[in-house]
Amino acid sequence: MAQVAIVVTLESGAEERARQLIEQGPPFDPTTSGFTRHTIFLSAGEVVFVFEGREVEWRLDELVDRPFSLVRDALEHWRPLVGGPPRLARVAYEWESNGDS
Repeated sequence: MAQVAIVVTLESGAEERARQLIEQGPPFDPTTSGFTRHTIFLSAGEVVFVFEGREVEWRLDELVDRPFSLVRDALEHWRPLVGGPPRLARVAYEWESNGDS
């Protein structure tokens, strides 16, 4: 399974509005998107969108590039909150327990 994250710096004071947008849920159907997991982390200064699944970057590009996409509309709500260009982050280290303690 591949993972990719989109890291977004928030403008000062934008955390509460970001939380409200996140609470609305994703602007796509996670069950039909082809992703196996989607997680969002929120801090006072950043939001990190994590996508997991096969061909994850290709599926993410497809979501954003789709004409008349709800994702494109949702991005417009995020635009005033963002303090710079989003950055793509890929896994640099991963550890997983094998279940033995």
